Amino acid sequence: MTNDISGSDRLNELLVALAERLARQGESHELVVVGGAGLLALGVVDRSTRDVDVVARIEDGSLLKGAPLPPSLIDARDEVARDFLVAADWLNAGPADLVDFGLPAGFMDRVETEVFSEALTVHFASRLDQIHFKLYALVDQGLGKHDQDLRALEPTREELVQAARWTRTHDPSPGFLGMLQRALSYLGVEDADLGA
Repeated sequence: MTNDISGSDRLNELLVALAERLARQGESHELVVVGGAGLLALGVVDRSTRDVDVVARIEDGSLLKGAPLPPSLIDARDEVARDFLVAADWLNAGPADLVDFGLPAGFMDRVETEVFSEALTVHFASRLDQIHFKLYALVDQGLGKHDQDLRALEPTREELVQAARWTRTHDPSPGFLGMLQRALSYLGVEDADLGA
Protein backbone atom coordinates (compact mmCIF):
# COMPACT_ATOMS: atom_id res chain seq x y z
CA MET A 1 0.00 0.00 0.00
CA THR A 2 1.23 3.46 -0.88
CA ASN A 3 0.72 6.68 0.99
CA ASP A 4 0.98 8.69 -2.23
CA ILE A 5 -1.73 11.01 -3.50
CA SER A 6 -2.94 8.96 -6.44
CA GLY A 7 -4.46 11.60 -8.71
CA SER A 8 -6.47 14.80 -8.99
CA ASP A 9 -9.61 13.29 -7.42
CA ARG A 10 -7.65 12.17 -4.37
CA LEU A 11 -5.94 15.55 -4.14
CA ASN A 12 -9.31 17.29 -4.20
CA GLU A 13 -10.66 14.90 -1.54
CA LEU A 14 -7.75 15.70 0.78
CA LEU A 15 -8.04 19.46 0.31
CA VAL A 16 -11.81 19.39 0.88
CA ALA A 17 -11.19 17.43 4.08
CA LEU A 18 -8.51 19.92 5.14
CA ALA A 19 -10.95 22.78 4.56
CA GLU A 20 -13.58 21.04 6.70
CA ARG A 21 -11.18 20.55 9.59
CA LEU A 22 -9.96 24.14 9.41
CA ALA A 23 -13.56 25.36 9.44
CA ARG A 24 -14.26 23.29 12.56
CA GLN A 25 -11.29 25.01 14.25
CA GLY A 26 -12.59 28.42 13.16
CA GLU A 27 -9.37 28.92 11.17
CA SER A 28 -8.75 29.94 7.57
CA HIS A 29 -5.67 29.73 5.38
CA GLU A 30 -4.65 30.83 1.90
CA LEU A 31 -1.90 28.68 0.40
CA VAL A 32 0.27 28.83 -2.71
CA VAL A 33 1.10 25.38 -4.10
CA VAL A 34 3.74 24.23 -6.60
CA GLY A 35 5.09 20.86 -7.73
CA GLY A 36 3.34 17.63 -8.60
CA ALA A 37 0.11 18.45 -6.76
CA GLY A 38 -0.09 21.70 -8.70
CA LEU A 39 0.38 19.80 -11.95
CA LEU A 40 -2.43 17.41 -10.96
CA ALA A 41 -4.69 20.36 -10.20
CA LEU A 42 -3.89 21.94 -13.58
CA GLY A 43 -4.60 18.65 -15.35
CA VAL A 44 -1.08 18.57 -16.83
CA VAL A 45 -0.17 15.15 -15.45
CA ASP A 46 -2.09 12.11 -14.28
CA ARG A 47 0.28 10.47 -11.84
CA SER A 48 0.64 10.07 -8.13
CA THR A 49 2.55 12.55 -6.02
CA ARG A 50 3.95 12.14 -2.55
CA ASP A 51 2.85 15.49 -1.18
CA VAL A 52 1.40 18.95 -1.60
CA ASP A 53 4.21 21.53 -1.72
CA VAL A 54 3.31 24.85 -0.10
CA VAL A 55 5.76 27.46 -1.35
CA ALA A 56 3.99 30.45 0.22
CA ARG A 57 1.03 31.63 2.27
CA ILE A 58 -1.04 34.77 1.98
CA GLU A 59 -1.96 36.66 5.12
CA ASP A 60 -3.72 40.04 5.09
CA GLY A 61 -2.98 40.35 1.38
CA SER A 62 0.77 39.80 1.82
CA LEU A 63 2.75 36.94 0.30
CA LEU A 64 4.75 35.15 3.02
CA LYS A 65 7.20 32.29 2.90
CA GLY A 66 5.37 28.98 3.37
CA ALA A 67 7.58 27.81 6.23
CA PRO A 68 6.88 27.32 8.98
CA LEU A 69 3.32 26.14 8.52
CA PRO A 70 1.02 27.62 11.18
CA PRO A 71 0.12 25.28 14.08
CA SER A 72 -3.61 25.29 13.20
CA LEU A 73 -2.80 24.18 9.65
CA ILE A 74 -0.47 21.44 10.94
CA ASP A 75 -3.18 20.19 13.32
CA ALA A 76 -5.74 20.00 10.51
CA ARG A 77 -3.19 18.37 8.17
CA ASP A 78 -2.37 15.72 10.76
CA GLU A 79 -6.05 14.90 11.23
CA VAL A 80 -6.44 14.42 7.49
CA ALA A 81 -3.33 12.23 7.38
CA ARG A 82 -4.75 9.95 10.07
CA ASP A 83 -8.24 9.82 8.56
CA PHE A 84 -7.16 9.26 4.96
CA LEU A 85 -4.03 7.14 5.55
CA VAL A 86 -1.63 9.42 3.71
CA ALA A 87 1.89 10.41 4.73
CA ALA A 88 2.07 12.51 7.89
CA ASP A 89 3.68 15.36 5.95
CA TRP A 90 1.40 15.11 2.91
CA LEU A 91 1.12 18.92 3.12
CA ASN A 92 4.47 20.59 3.73
CA ALA A 93 6.50 23.71 3.01
CA GLY A 94 9.49 21.92 1.50
CA PRO A 95 10.01 24.37 -1.40
CA ALA A 96 9.44 27.52 0.68
CA ASP A 97 13.07 28.63 0.28
CA LEU A 98 12.23 29.55 -3.33
CA VAL A 99 10.59 32.66 -1.90
CA ASP A 100 13.89 33.87 -0.41
CA PHE A 101 15.35 34.71 -3.81
CA GLY A 102 12.06 35.62 -5.46
CA LEU A 103 9.31 33.88 -7.38
CA PRO A 104 9.12 34.51 -11.14
CA ALA A 105 7.96 38.03 -12.04
CA GLY A 106 4.16 38.21 -12.24
CA PHE A 107 3.75 34.88 -10.43
CA MET A 108 0.61 35.81 -8.45
CA ASP A 109 -1.04 37.32 -11.52
CA ARG A 110 -0.93 33.91 -13.21
CA VAL A 111 -1.98 31.52 -10.42
CA GLU A 112 -5.07 29.36 -10.79
CA THR A 113 -7.16 29.73 -7.65
CA GLU A 114 -9.54 27.24 -6.09
CA VAL A 115 -11.68 28.15 -3.09
CA PHE A 116 -12.51 25.02 -1.11
CA SER A 117 -14.46 26.93 1.52
CA GLU A 118 -14.15 30.14 3.52
CA ALA A 119 -11.52 28.22 5.50
CA LEU A 120 -9.22 27.26 2.61
CA THR A 121 -8.14 28.91 -0.61
CA VAL A 122 -5.38 27.37 -2.71
CA HIS A 123 -3.49 29.17 -5.45
CA PHE A 124 -1.81 26.73 -7.85
CA ALA A 125 1.27 27.89 -9.76
CA SER A 126 0.55 28.47 -13.45
CA ARG A 127 1.88 26.32 -16.26
CA LEU A 128 4.57 28.92 -17.07
CA ASP A 129 5.74 29.11 -13.47
CA GLN A 130 5.75 25.33 -13.14
CA ILE A 131 8.14 25.31 -16.12
CA HIS A 132 10.44 27.61 -14.12
CA PHE A 133 10.34 25.39 -11.04
CA LYS A 134 10.64 22.12 -12.92
CA LEU A 135 13.65 23.33 -14.93
CA TYR A 136 15.33 24.44 -11.70
CA ALA A 137 14.59 21.06 -10.09
CA LEU A 138 15.82 19.18 -13.16
CA VAL A 139 19.17 20.99 -13.05
CA ASP A 140 19.43 20.60 -9.28
CA GLN A 141 18.27 16.98 -8.93
CA GLY A 142 18.75 15.37 -12.35
CA LEU A 143 16.52 13.26 -14.57
CA GLY A 144 13.38 11.57 -13.30
CA LYS A 145 9.98 12.99 -12.45
CA HIS A 146 11.08 16.59 -13.07
CA ASP A 147 12.12 15.75 -16.62
CA GLN A 148 8.85 13.90 -17.22
CA ASP A 149 6.82 16.75 -15.74
CA LEU A 150 8.71 19.34 -17.79
CA ARG A 151 8.04 17.43 -20.99
CA ALA A 152 4.35 17.10 -20.05
CA LEU A 153 4.24 20.91 -19.74
CA GLU A 154 5.42 21.13 -23.39
CA PRO A 155 7.48 24.30 -22.95
CA THR A 156 8.49 26.40 -25.93
CA ARG A 157 12.08 27.47 -26.47
CA GLU A 158 11.16 30.98 -25.28
CA GLU A 159 9.57 29.64 -22.10
CA LEU A 160 12.62 27.50 -21.33
CA VAL A 161 14.98 30.43 -21.87
CA GLN A 162 12.81 32.64 -19.63
CA ALA A 163 12.79 29.93 -16.96
CA ALA A 164 16.54 29.43 -17.29
CA ARG A 165 17.21 33.12 -16.72
CA TRP A 166 15.08 32.99 -13.59
CA THR A 167 16.94 29.95 -12.24
CA ARG A 168 20.18 31.92 -12.47
CA THR A 169 18.78 34.47 -10.00
CA HIS A 170 18.68 31.60 -7.49
CA ASP A 171 22.10 30.20 -8.34
CA PRO A 172 24.45 32.46 -10.34
CA SER A 173 27.47 30.17 -9.90
CA PRO A 174 29.50 29.05 -12.94
CA GLY A 175 28.94 25.41 -11.95
CA PHE A 176 25.17 25.82 -12.01
CA LEU A 177 25.36 27.67 -15.34
CA GLY A 178 27.23 24.73 -16.88
CA MET A 179 24.63 22.24 -15.63
CA LEU A 180 21.82 24.53 -16.81
CA GLN A 181 23.30 24.75 -20.30
CA ARG A 182 23.58 20.94 -20.44
CA ALA A 183 19.97 20.58 -19.30
CA LEU A 184 18.78 23.04 -21.94
CA SER A 185 20.75 21.17 -24.60
CA TYR A 186 19.12 17.93 -23.45
CA LEU A 187 15.75 19.67 -23.89
CA GLY A 188 16.69 20.84 -27.39
CA VAL A 189 17.66 24.43 -26.60
CA GLU A 190 21.14 25.37 -27.83
CA ASP A 191 23.00 28.69 -27.67
CA ALA A 192 20.50 30.46 -25.42
CA ASP A 193 21.47 33.90 -24.13
CA LEU A 194 21.30 33.46 -20.36
CA GLY A 195 23.00 36.70 -19.43
CA ALA A 196 26.39 37.20 -17.82
